[in-house]
Amino acid sequence: MDDLRVQLIERLCRLPETHLADVEVLFDSLEADGVQKTCCAGSPLPLARHTHWPHAPVHRLSEHGTFIVTASTLHKNHFFRGEERLTLLEQKLLVLAKQHEIVLEAWAVFSNHYHFVAQTTGVENQLANFIAQLHSATSDEINRLDASPGRQVWFNYWDTQLTFEKSYLARLNYVHQNAVKHGLVRQANEYRWCSAAWFERTATLAQKATIYSFKSDRVKVDDDYEPVV
Repeated sequence: MDDLRVQLIERLCRLPETHLADVEVLFDSLEADGVQKTCCAGSPLPLARHTHWPHAPVHRLSEHGTFIVTASTLHKNHFFRGEERLTLLEQKLLVLAKQHEIVLEAWAVFSNHYHFVAQTTGVENQLANFIAQLHSATSDEINRLDASPGRQVWFNYWDTQLTFEKSYLARLNYVHQNAVKHGLVRQANEYRWCSAAWFERTATLAQKATIYSFKSDRVKVDDDYEPVV
């Protein structure tokens, strides 16, 4: 399947620009018909539609700051295990990013950690305030579900500013592909709580070919976790 995808991308990249609009129309019609992707177990995996998903990927370094962020739960505990909790974490991430005017480029949330790449607008403490509210809101909700008020859920987070284009593009692909790295799915777009499916639906053919061409196995990111679904 991976070989077929590579061949398809290569063929699309060789198409004349005059034909690309027709291809985009075809993809849009397939999406409108409710085409579903199939997970590695062979069962249909519907793509959740979040009203707070970004409209389209930007894929350029921000003049104010572009960051990759990783956060871990306390002792790497699986506080967000299960569909309900993973969805809660992803939705809070998307909603609060929009409220704080932070532009998400890629994200992946798991049972005990998350990663995202995002652009800021230069507002003072913008990223720190966003993460603080995200951790506070999700901690309160998880502790309510577990009847454990006041329990510490999050341990810490690490952010790195990205200033080189190749480093930035490689980390975008790393985050898109993170569920594959952790062995949760065979293809990135099969994992419901990450940006890969959104990216593949909204990016241009050139953007997809560029991002997916970057190797992510040598990217240095704190990622010593074993998440579960």
